[in-house]
Amino acid sequence: MDLDQLHTFLEIVRLKSFSKAAQSCFRTQPAVSAQVRQLEQELNAPLFERLGTKIALTAAGHILADYAEQILDLRRRAQDGINELERVPRGELMIAANEASCIYVLPRVFSEYKKQFPNVHILVDRSYGARVVDAVLENLADFGITQLPVTEKRLQIVKIHSDEIKLLLPASHPLASRKSVTAVELIGYPLLLPKTGTTRNRLNVWLEPVEDELNVSMELDSTEMIKRFVLAGLGLSFLAATHCQEEVAAGKLAATSLGPEPMVRQLALIYRKDKALSKAALGFIEVTLRNAAPDGPPRILGRVPAPGERVAKTLPVEG
Repeated sequence: MDLDQLHTFLEIVRLKSFSKAAQSCFRTQPAVSAQVRQLEQELNAPLFERLGTKIALTAAGHILADYAEQILDLRRRAQDGINELERVPRGELMIAANEASCIYVLPRVFSEYKKQFPNVHILVDRSYGARVVDAVLENLADFGITQLPVTEKRLQIVKIHSDEIKLLLPASHPLASRKSVTAVELIGYPLLLPKTGTTRNRLNVWLEPVEDELNVSMELDSTEMIKRFVLAGLGLSFLAATHCQEEVAAGKLAATSLGPEPMVRQLALIYRKDKALSKAALGFIEVTLRNAAPDGPPRILGRVPAPGERVAKTLPVEG
């Protein structure tokens, strides 16, 4: 039993004629009769009584007519719902990101997205580093926000934000007035290092020449904890400039570049290359590109693809 058979059956019921139903369905009368026979064989019951030149429904035909109407009505409602989804997207998007990205990079993204897609519910999975990548690969999240580099070939990688990792210190500290500091100049000062992650790995490389002479006082896993502890005079730390700009602007903390070259970090939006993207998902990519960059929207290359289309070569990507 298929929907086309049910549609033909209901046309016969409506028009009370096989021949008229054949014309309505753009089929030959033998084809229409064959569809009815298939239904009768499947249901093991006659559906019509032939009374001379007229036809009438059997008891089984009446039952099928009632259910066929409901089935086709459900099909129409399903199609209407899908069409409405394209016009006014709804549903859920799961975003995997660490807490700092959610606080300092994504609020404007989420705000603008909700203005454009008010019926899409955004869920945030607070993850860190490799866990963000794993969440996307395992389809536990639609998108991830993570620091580059990401080398997983199954992922689409779209750069969305860049800023500088700086030395964070009290505003009154002797090094606060310096334009940049080297690792050697931190010997003797207590350091508060991020516990894990890409930033910690990069700092390990930067500090390696003097690691035996450093005083690593604490390892912390919270951006807010780092700022509070530096304010309390417990040591110097390292933080993305975006994450401490309010405290620096208020004169509570100072942020100094690392030398001899600035340490720049890049955040990317990641998602599976084989993922068919809905209109809501495509909208999230576009809104993120326009609102995540600290210095205004980046230039978007190429066209925005249609819903469901793979987008591997249509956006500014890396990887």
